[in-house]
Amino acid sequence: MNFKIDTATVYVPDGSPVDEAVAKTTHMAISAHQDDIEIMAYQGVVECFGKDDKAFMGVVVTNGSGSPRDDLYADYSDEDMQKVRRVEQMKAAFVGEYCAQALLDFPSGAVKDGKNADVVNDIKQLIRAAKPKVVYTHNLADKHDTHVSVALRVISAIRDLPKDARPEKLYACEVWRNLDWAIDEDKVVFDVGTHENLAAALLGVFDSQICGGKRYDLAAMGRRRANATFFASHGVDDTEGLAFGLDLTPLIEDDSIDPMAYINGYIDRFAAEVKDRMAKFS
Repeated sequence: MNFKIDTATVYVPDGSPVDEAVAKTTHMAISAHQDDIEIMAYQGVVECFGKDDKAFMGVVVTNGSGSPRDDLYADYSDEDMQKVRRVEQMKAAFVGEYCAQALLDFPSGAVKDGKNADVVNDIKQLIRAAKPKVVYTHNLADKHDTHVSVALRVISAIRDLPKDARPEKLYACEVWRNLDWAIDEDKVVFDVGTHENLAAALLGVFDSQICGGKRYDLAAMGRRRANATFFASHGVDDTEGLAFGLDLTPLIEDDSIDPMAYINGYIDRFAAEVKDRMAKFS
């Protein structure tokens, strides 16, 4: 594979040849930043963990240079932080037994440029080589510009592929805006209450982010627990952790569907449910 950025690479935790490792992929997460995968796509990790017939691959699109820093990392340059975050992502891939971890190293500005074909081409190249059945990415209602941009590039990359080379499923996941606002019928509900030790270990390796003043580890685990408790008002909890997603599969089955109109449909259905409930009891 020939990537646009010279420093882009594919790390294989078990040391097997890159092509062989990538070809094992059944589940792939494509995220903007290091640690996004472990926050948003844990269901894919645990679905494949310890399985012979399933394998998880991570893809991080940006280089992570603009992250906040404090404590041990307070005086680190952007270049220093890129090195640290790359190593941290590789640690997560090793702990989670990913079959491969791609680091594409684009600056955020390139990802947010809708006319930059390089990002789309690199993602498309990876999907074509890996042939994942399931792809996880950011949700289109996320409040982080780079996250939304990555989701749009993923959709474009898949649409550039022939229909028979596309994933079976594309899911949008929670990071900088959760998805509890979507009506229950629209949610894809992932049970992520198993192997909490693994979940904690995956989040915990990103020391530069935690020391940077953001307890992503506690927040992500707390969100999963909160989702499980608040999902159903009448009934006991069935699991200790839930993550919510939106099914973007129609966007890669029918190229004529506008992504903006598609996500607006979720928002409109949420607004209608709120209005209907208020009207019912007024």
